Parts: sequence; structure tokens; C-alpha cells
Amino acid sequence: MMWQKGDISSADLLNMLNGNSLLSAEHISKTFPLPAGGEQTVLENVSLRVEPGEVVALLGRSGSGKSTLLRILAGLIRPSRGQVLRKGEELRGPNPDTAMVFQSFALLPWLTVQENAELGLTARGVQKQAAEEAALHALQMVGLEGFEGAYPKELSGGMRQRVGFARAFVMKPDVLMMDEPFSALDVLTAENLRGEISDLWERGVFPSRSIVLVTHNIEEAVLLADRIVILGANPGVIRGELRVEMPRPRDRKASRFGALVDYVYTVMTNPGAPVADLPSAQPSRRFPMLPHARVGGISGLLEIIHDRGGREDLPNLADNLRLEIDDLLPAVDASAMLGFATVSQGDVNITEAGREFATAGVHRSHQIFQEQLLKNVPLVKTVLGMLEQKRDGRIGKEFLLDILDEHFSDTEAQRQFETLVDWGRYAQLFEYDSDEEKLYKVEAETEARE
Repeated sequence: MMWQKGDISSADLLNMLNGNSLLSAEHISKTFPLPAGGEQTVLENVSLRVEPGEVVALLGRSGSGKSTLLRILAGLIRPSRGQVLRKGEELRGPNPDTAMVFQSFALLPWLTVQENAELGLTARGVQKQAAEEAALHALQMVGLEGFEGAYPKELSGGMRQRVGFARAFVMKPDVLMMDEPFSALDVLTAENLRGEISDLWERGVFPSRSIVLVTHNIEEAVLLADRIVILGANPGVIRGELRVEMPRPRDRKASRFGALVDYVYTVMTNPGAPVADLPSAQPSRRFPMLPHARVGGISGLLEIIHDRGGREDLPNLADNLRLEIDDLLPAVDASAMLGFATVSQGDVNITEAGREFATAGVHRSHQIFQEQLLKNVPLVKTVLGMLEQKRDGRIGKEFLLDILDEHFSDTEAQRQFETLVDWGRYAQLFEYDSDEEKLYKVEAETEARE
């Protein structure tokens, strides 16, 4: 049988009335010994409940102990302090009511797709025919019908992860644990598989009562979860949780969806900020994509338009410069974003700020660009705020890329970072140390040298 999403049995209801969840962590702490002596605290005083019929997302940066907490809940790791309760009873070994989907697929290469899917049932001593039937049904659910006899090496990454889901589905767990199950896949494959999992849950045919999802992807958490638990890092602590009160299927284009993504983003980039449910009137703060235009290209474009009377037809300008319009558009879009120009019906019109920038000397042009950048590009203000919070005035490239990855593909995040550095340098707001791969405030570096 398949669990109907949201269905709560009389036993579940009795457990809930008695304060017994499907699964709960009570004041969990976890430490690991260090090679040089001493110990590292990964989790500290973490309490969490998982109720029937809900999807819980554990969201946090690297070092927040998300995966460690998931494995403690599954009974694969024992906590150093505290306890895990399974339906009100203390868990003292692997949790038989859970199944795990890993980031790294974790398939046995010498077994076929079907044999990998049957693995958990075989380990439990389920008869071969029953295991085969359950595996075939699970493989059909994840779109692998016809691939039963294939081996993992013959499959794409997305297909291998589907086998991982099928292997978990056959167990019909109370709680399905998913440890960043889409992060090793390319963007399109991850989006497709994420949508299929969401569809199974929404149609009420998902083979578990509840899901616990570990992720660092904010949009993924908002798309899939009913409740988002946000963890702080070093050590991992629960900062708070948010309820995602939106109808399913979730519409990414809905203002509420965007507002919640932006709110979580703000909380995640400000470790000291309180976590509370999103106000209904929360405005959207999603960062617009930066056009990939160098400051020199923006300045050159504005000078040409200024010299031609402050207004120019885009096709005519492209023709005169012997450029394709697509090659010209990034500089045009950047000029418009920065308030140096407006675009209307194919014409580019220089603004007063653009006119001043085009005719200014070197020192003044840096000042004007800085003023317009701070006024019109929220991402720059956010980065400056993060630099202010750092004692040494520095933040790593990877940290910024992790943030940008929540809104853009990996390739686009890298291009956004490069544009951000180019603009910030020209505005004399921050610099980038390519050896250390760190961004730093200009004045912070000056003070350090003094």
C-alpha cells in the first residue's frame, strides 16, 4: 500500500495527542574527537519533531550539522547527549521506520537496477517474489520501467538517483530521509526529478508518511517543505523555523513564493537575525541579475550617446559600431540598471546621471559610479553589509557563490560574481584577492597595512 499524504491513522492521532511524534530529537548534542586532541561540537542542544503528513526541510550553511542530525534521526549515528524518540520510544540503533536517499547515489555497481532496488527488502528477509514485485512497482513510480536489468555504469546521474529513490520507496518508511538528493545532478535533471517527487507527494501516492529533507537550496526548501528549520553553524543549533503556508503545487512566480525565498535568504546571510514567520505583506527582495558588462563598456556607450545628443536608436547604434545588437545589450541593460540611461521603443536616452558620468574626470567618475551602484543594485549593499559584520572585513568567494547559487545556475553564479567584483572595484567599495579568493573592503585593507 501507499500512504495517502496527510492521512493520519488512529494510532498516529493517539501518538500526537500523547505528545509522541513519528520521530523526535530531544536536546541532541554531538561531538567528534579531533586528531590533535580535544573535540569538536557539531550539534548543540537540538530538539526537533516530525509529525505525520509533513515535509520538513533542514536548511543551513556548511558546518551547521544538517547531515549529522539526519543520520542521528535515522539511528546511523548515536548522539553524544540527548535522545531520539521513535513513536515515543527511545531509539537505540538503526531506525526501522526510516529510509535514506543519499547525495552520492550509493548504488552497488555489481548489482542490476532491480537488484539495487530490492536491496533493503532482501536485507530484511522479504521473500524474493514479494521483493521483486515491490521493486518493479517502485521503479515504475520513478520512471525506470524497462531499465530493470541495466547496471549503474550504464545509467546517467539522474537515472542513478532515481534508483536511489526506488530503493528507499520499497521500504515504505514512516519517514523518508533525503540528504541533498538533487545537489549532485545538473540543473535541468535536478529540477525535473524535484518536480516528480513533489508531484508524487501532492497526488497522495508518496510511499512514506513524512519527509525530512536536508538542503542548502532555499528555493528547493520553499518548493517542497511544509516547515523549514533553519540551523546556525559551528556548532549547529536551531535558530528557528518557518511554516510554508502556500497551496500545492507551489508557483515559483507567485509573489508569496518570491517573498519567502527572499526572507529566508536575508535570514541565512545574517546569522544574528531572528527567525520568525514571514509577515503577509513582506516585500520581495530578490536580487535582479547583473548584466555582464564591464565598466569600460558602460562608460564608452554613454560617451557615444552623449556625443550624439543624448539619444540614439539601438539598431542604428549597433550598425555604426559594427556590433550585433545582442553584443550591445549588456552595456545598455547595465546603464539602465544603474540609472545612467532609459530605454524606450528601441531608443536609448541618457539621464542626467549618465551625462555627468560620461563627461566626468577619473576621480569624479568613480564617485558617480559608486553613488549609482549603491542606489540601484541591492546585491552590492548586501555584500557591503556582510563585509561590515566580518571582523577582518573579508568574505570568501565560495561563500558568495553559495548565496548566488540559490538564485542562479553554477555557471551564472560565477559570472554574477565576476561582474560584481568589476563594478565594486571601479566604485572603490571592495577589492578581490585572487590568491586567497576573498573579497575585502578597500578601507579594511588600508587599515591592515597601516
